[in-house]
Amino acid sequence: MPRRSSAREINADRLWSRLSELSGIGRSEGDGVTRLSFTEEERAAKDLVTSYMREAGLEVREDAAGNLIGRREGRVEGAPVVLAGSHVDSVRNGGDFDGPLGVLGSVEALQIMGERGVETERPIEVVTFTDEEGARFSFGMIGSRAMVGTLAREDLVKVDKDGVSVAGAMRDSGLDPERVGEAARPEDSVYAYVELHIEQGKILEDSNLPVGVVTGIAGPVWLRFILTGEAAHAGTTPMRLRHDALAAAAAVIGRIEKEAGRTGTSVGTVGQLDLEPGGINIIPGRVSFSLDLRDIDEEVRDRVEARIAAEVARLCEERGIALETETLQRLPPVPCSDLVRGAAGAACEALGFGPFELASGAGHDGMQLAGLCPIGMIFVRSKNGLSHNPDEWSSKEDCAVGVEVLYRTLIELAREL
Repeated sequence: MPRRSSAREINADRLWSRLSELSGIGRSEGDGVTRLSFTEEERAAKDLVTSYMREAGLEVREDAAGNLIGRREGRVEGAPVVLAGSHVDSVRNGGDFDGPLGVLGSVEALQIMGERGVETERPIEVVTFTDEEGARFSFGMIGSRAMVGTLAREDLVKVDKDGVSVAGAMRDSGLDPERVGEAARPEDSVYAYVELHIEQGKILEDSNLPVGVVTGIAGPVWLRFILTGEAAHAGTTPMRLRHDALAAAAAVIGRIEKEAGRTGTSVGTVGQLDLEPGGINIIPGRVSFSLDLRDIDEEVRDRVEARIAAEVARLCEERGIALETETLQRLPPVPCSDLVRGAAGAACEALGFGPFELASGAGHDGMQLAGLCPIGMIFVRSKNGLSHNPDEWSSKEDCAVGVEVLYRTLIELAREL
């Protein structure tokens, strides 16, 4: 393993203390963290981050989409800004590091710059994006979409399980959905975006490395399949006369697993499933389930999607089941820029860590920003590769190393014009 540099700037104790404090918001006893978008828990998390930003000497504001922004000025007035950050919303029963490490690590990096008297030509902003995860509305990256001007009016009518729309949730949080377009950044106003994030996989752990530089982000397609058969009595309906929507769904899910597994690079996940009527002695008449399909190669992903769609249609027709398919989200894979990869790689080399490059199978807000500016990511080792899980864990030492790489990367990106 490469020799590590002893020249460290980051206050690891302060970073770890803040991560620990933030992890208490939205946590139920014995469970993980749940901070859905536009809820009291997300608001409390943003308020706590606001206090950290002010301690770091940043100028704090929120935009029309609820993105929380802390700004450190540069020497050159009007220069394009360097963005860094992540999110503080979570999946249901999630972990402590997915999102918060990128936000609090960015705050720590800028606070150290202030304490060390580091000046940059370009301004740097820490962004806490609204609703990256999509856990509430099955539609994510709301804040980053708004920042690049691609959050459409029809996106705001999407509803959660209680029938509350994105627009309604925004109003409940004191935001005006009619003004969300004001969050869009002008062309050429952003120089680069860099995000620190836990890997959410096992590659760094397997390579015995604390950090890595991301080459690109896999593109997800989110679909919902609705299968409608016939609810009937479980005891009086012969097997040959049934139109069991759940039995059809089970066959479909098996095909999803087979088709996604054929490529060696694709992944397919059914994470949500609802059935009706739900009685122990009633044949299910209607089943709705989700599909999250991803690959770093868009053409490969789309071919897998087409094969799955054909199999779903065939299986439903054979069983006399009506089929509806809804596309919830479709994002192309996004390569990380040479600009950010180069700066992050140089930071890793200065610390004696490589650089080691790897792709991201998970989606991130940077995917949305790729049309606005060069983007890049730095990954931190995840214990056992766990994420979206209460046992998600990255060590204090690894988090500090990741923030050190981020700190040096931001200085490189912001220092010269």
